[in-house]
Amino acid sequence: MKIKVIIHQAEEDGYWAEVPTISGCITQGDSWEELIKNIYKAVEPYLSVDIEKIKINNFDKILDVAIWRMFLANIFIMKIGILYFLLF
Repeated sequence: MKIKVIIHQAEEDGYWAEVPTISGCITQGDSWEELIKNIYKAVEPYLSVDIEKIKINNFDKILDVAIWRMFLANIFIMKIGILYFLLF
């Protein structure tokens, strides 16, 4: 899963970022590294669900999907495709 994040230079020092697809999801950091960490911290609560608050019956199933793994797999497949295109 990819989420677009718009990063802005702060008026004083550092950076601030917003996630347009998640209303109200903004964060800041004094350095680039701090901003990146804070972006992950800001996005995660919007994507996580407290499963115990959801009513589940005996016929329902719970599936954990590793979005990051799928993202890495897509990058790997894309690189193989580019390599194939360059070789042939």
